[in-house]
Amino acid sequence: MRTLITNIGQLCLTEDAGSSIQRVSGSAMAMIATIPDAWLLVEDDIIHSFGSMKTVPEGQAETTIDAAGRLVLPAWCDSHTHLVFAAPRDGEFVDRIKGVSYEEIAQRGGGILNSARRLNEMPESELYDRSLHRLNSVMANGTGAIEIKSGYGLCEAGELKMLRVIRRLKETSPTIIKATLLAAHAYPVEYKNNKEGYINLIIDKILPDVAAEGLADYMDVFCEKGFFDIPETERLLEAGWKYGLKPKIHANQLHYSGGVQTGVKHNALSVDHLECVGEAEIESLKGSNTMPVLLPGAAFFLGIQYQPARKIIDAGLPVCLATDYNPGSCPSGNVPLLLTIACTQLKMTPEEAINAVTINGAAAMELQNIAGTIKAGKKANLIITKPMASISYIPYDYGNSPVEKVMINGRLVSGN
Repeated sequence: MRTLITNIGQLCLTEDAGSSIQRVSGSAMAMIATIPDAWLLVEDDIIHSFGSMKTVPEGQAETTIDAAGRLVLPAWCDSHTHLVFAAPRDGEFVDRIKGVSYEEIAQRGGGILNSARRLNEMPESELYDRSLHRLNSVMANGTGAIEIKSGYGLCEAGELKMLRVIRRLKETSPTIIKATLLAAHAYPVEYKNNKEGYINLIIDKILPDVAAEGLADYMDVFCEKGFFDIPETERLLEAGWKYGLKPKIHANQLHYSGGVQTGVKHNALSVDHLECVGEAEIESLKGSNTMPVLLPGAAFFLGIQYQPARKIIDAGLPVCLATDYNPGSCPSGNVPLLLTIACTQLKMTPEEAINAVTINGAAAMELQNIAGTIKAGKKANLIITKPMASISYIPYDYGNSPVEKVMINGRLVSGN
C-alpha cells in the first residue's frame, strides 16, 4: 500500500539518506532542515522517499493526500509519561491552590501513595480501558512514540499489573511504546519504617518477575530527598542492569540531589526533571551519553522553578522535552502546549523545542533509527498540521491543536 502526500508547504526535520542523526546538541538544536513545496511517499508503514514537487512521482500510489500547503513533521516522541493510572488527583490540585506543598501532600499519604491505593483497587481490565483512552487522545494530538512507566503499584502485584497493561497497549495500539519499571517511585505505607525491606522486594521479587515476563525495557528510580537516596538508587540501578534494564532516573526535581551525577555514573539513558541544575550537573553531563530530559509541564502545574534549558543548551548539551503525563503533577499529555511552555518559560526557540520532542525524544527511548525525523526507511509516523506559515506558529497558537491529521505506521489514525 502506497500513500503519496503532495503540495506540502514545508516538509520539516528532513534527513538525507546518507546521514545518521542520533541527537542534536547545543547550537545545532536551533536548526531544522526543511523542504518547501514538497511531496512524501509512504510504502506500507515506512517512509519510502520525498522531495520537491518538481520531482513528484506520478502513478506510484494507491492513495494521494493533498496537503494544500500545510506542514508535515515527524510525530512527537514523548519519552517520559505515567499514562497508566487509575484516577485523577484533582483534590490535591485544590490543596496546592490553598498553599499545601507537593512534599506536604506526599508526607500525609497523598501524591504517589494516593495513586497507588486507587490503582491496586482497580481491575486490570478497567485500568487498560482508561489507559487506552488516554493513549488514543495523545496519539490524535500527534504523539507517535511514547514511554510509559509503572510506579503506582508499589507492590509486586500492582507493578506487574501496570506493566501488563502497558504490554497490552503495545500489542493493540499502533503507537511505538517503551515500558519502564518504576517500582522505586516511593516507599509504600507498609514499608515506611522498613526501607531496606522494600528495596529487597524490588531486587529479589519484582525485578526477576518483570524480567521473566519481558515486561520492561528500562528501570527508573525517583532519586530525591524524601524518596530514594544516592546509595539506594545505585543499588537499584545495579540490580536492574543485571536483568538488562537500562537506567533512567527521576533526578533533581526538588533538590540538588546528586541524581544527575548518579545517572551519568551508571550510564543512564536519561536523567529527567532537572529543575535543580547547576555547573556541577552540567559538567557531569558533558562527554556522557545521558540525555537531559526536561519536564516543564510539571514545573508549570506545581508552580515550582523551571529547568535552566538555556544554560544546558548553551553548554553544548542536548535537551529533550517530555510531558510527564501523570495524575498528580502534570495531568496532560499535550505536546503542543508543552512546546509553548518551553518557548515562553524556558526561553527555547520553536526549533529547539521541536527538536527536543522529536529527534531527541526518540534518542531518549533508543528510537532514533526509526523515529524522530523524516528519513527514508523510518516509520511513517507523521503530523499534517492545520494551515500555518511556519513551525513557529505551533507554540505561538497556544491552547489550540495544530494537528489536522496524524499518520501512524502509514495509516491515518486522526483526521480524514
